[in-house]
Amino acid sequence: MAEAPGDIERLIELMARLPGLGPRSARRAVLVMLKKRGAVMAPLAQAMAEVAATARDCARCGNITSADLCDICRDDRRATGELCVVEDVADLWALERAGVFRGRYHVLGGVLSALDSVGPDELRIPRLAERVREERISEVILALNATVDGQTTAHYIADVLAPSGVQVTSLAQGVPIGGELDYLDDGTIGAALRARRRF
Repeated sequence: MAEAPGDIERLIELMARLPGLGPRSARRAVLVMLKKRGAVMAPLAQAMAEVAATARDCARCGNITSADLCDICRDDRRATGELCVVEDVADLWALERAGVFRGRYHVLGGVLSALDSVGPDELRIPRLAERVREERISEVILALNATVDGQTTAHYIADVLAPSGVQVTSLAQGVPIGGELDYLDDGTIGAALRARRRF
């Protein structure tokens, strides 16, 4: 059986590192791109180069943007006093897809994990406390994954924010124990956000 040339094999190996793509799926994807170089591969390569050059974290919330502030943080209509705390950008995007939250976000960049040596200073928890003070936040919604580390992080944040007097709530029904927001359907996310409760 003939092997792919070295540069194409390297592309397949890189593609196989992406979530949801194994070696066989990556090989099929690369073959499709090679067959449709002008329509698929060239525009994809250009878009990837542009994003690699311009993508950065939003200075306020941690979302991915190509400007200093993301579209959500720049939108004055979203300054509702509600701040939704999520683990990562995928969770923010999942909540946005559901279309039920009209406030602003705060991306932690992970969760507390003694096993992985991730403490509060490795996350955006100190910045969260600053935002609560600076932005007149009335409610912090903890939309963290229902995992042990997610819930440990939620309890820690609630303790950190307690002196500020801000109302701290968490997602309620709809998010199963062990579930991750990025894998839930929009209806489940919407129901969980609407039925949030005091933490």
